[in-house]
Amino acid sequence: MDGTDSIVNSQPSVTVAILTYNGEKYLRSILDRLRTQQYGGTVEVLVVDSGSQDQTLSIISGYPEVRLHEIPNTEFGHGRTRNLAADLAQGEIVAYLTHDAVPADDLWLAALVEPMIDDERVMAVMGKQIPRPGCFPLLKYEIQAVFSGLGPDFGTTIFRDNGFLRGVGERDAAAFYSDVNSAARRSILLGAVPYRDVLYAEDQLFGRDLIDAGYRKAYAPRAAVDHSNDLTLRESGTRIFEEVVGLREIGTDIPVMSRRTAVRLAVRGSIADSLRIVRDSGFGLRAKLRWLAINPSFHWAKWSNYCRATQADVRPYVSAPQNGQ
Repeated sequence: MDGTDSIVNSQPSVTVAILTYNGEKYLRSILDRLRTQQYGGTVEVLVVDSGSQDQTLSIISGYPEVRLHEIPNTEFGHGRTRNLAADLAQGEIVAYLTHDAVPADDLWLAALVEPMIDDERVMAVMGKQIPRPGCFPLLKYEIQAVFSGLGPDFGTTIFRDNGFLRGVGERDAAAFYSDVNSAARRSILLGAVPYRDVLYAEDQLFGRDLIDAGYRKAYAPRAAVDHSNDLTLRESGTRIFEEVVGLREIGTDIPVMSRRTAVRLAVRGSIADSLRIVRDSGFGLRAKLRWLAINPSFHWAKWSNYCRATQADVRPYVSAPQNGQ
């Protein structure tokens, strides 16, 4: 056995689990990119579909290497279905992708798994998200700000409770997690820290549970995917309302916002984004003019619905961790 064989055999096996529901738009691009991944270990591709009625299943049939597991739509749950995928997985590590997250290059999987290879104390890894070219400016700049704040693109950032986290804000920042593009050790998912079966924000709870249990998680920016939600103006407002209500339901402390504050934030955000749009080389002249006119409406949709969500009645719901088996 030469040195190359030793390196290949040392790579943990991985199951890439894709959760689909009417995911025909990007699914073929995802599966094509998975075929070209440069990863030395064994890779299994598992799709868990929850009742797609478009061409999703037909697309999957063109990829014989993909293992398909179907469930009724009524059985889908963000945390529950991810636990199901972990239970079905054959790999030591489960890498999760949503059906609209396309790996940006052929090194995505290697970069995503690397922090867990380098440090056995790291139990989960979150990759970077790159907004698509057609993403509306408000969302584009928010995505860029969130992930740039997690650490530099040239290295891996490790998060843990080192005893120096001060207050709820720092703890929430350390626990931040998105499973759009992520990976976790199967042993932890089926053991100490499974996903919780909640209506929303299962990934935020997972990140919080990891930190609270004393484990480490990582941010791997080189494990990037192209991802931004294709939302209309109305859909963007509905989504922010659901996000804020969902976070309140899992116990996140979000102060009540007044309508006056919502107006102020919408105006301030619109002005700031307008300056970014003018300087943004990713937009041509026609696109800049269009977004300068339209983007303020997205800001008002965001903050008016955020305000409404902070005032809505919610019933806090946090399930006990459930074993993924």
